[in-house]
Amino acid sequence: MAFDTITCPRCGEPVKSYRNPLPTVDIIIETEHGIVLIERKNEPFGWAIPGGFVDYGESLENAAIREAREETSLEVSGLRLLGCYSDPSRDSRFHTISTVYFGRGSGIPKAADDAKNLSVFTLENLPAKLCFDHNKILQDYADLKGKTS
Repeated sequence: MAFDTITCPRCGEPVKSYRNPLPTVDIIIETEHGIVLIERKNEPFGWAIPGGFVDYGESLENAAIREAREETSLEVSGLRLLGCYSDPSRDSRFHTISTVYFGRGSGIPKAADDAKNLSVFTLENLPAKLCFDHNKILQDYADLKGKTS
């Protein structure tokens, strides 16, 4: 188990501080014209599936719905689990574990929060390089849907 040693501010004794992966969610938002991807406002820059960190006390499902709303202004229904992605190198900033969902988006898509821009793409016309491991995630999604990307 990986940990760092920090000093207790009260007594000055060394205390173990455990380093654990950070829980995140990603959500593939389906529309009648394709899926919604965001262009990230923050590093790493590029196109990505909407998503983010799970807040303390929040379920994974609620986090996915919240992140979809915050980044795309869309409401999502019919949430289904695609899978979990845990490669320690999936995010160059730190070790994350992402639970990925897909669902149907409704409303008018508009980039907000961490999204600089958004667009709807078909699985056959995705950007060549996506952030994180999102190329793999979308290939798994395409395989589930019986489509090729």
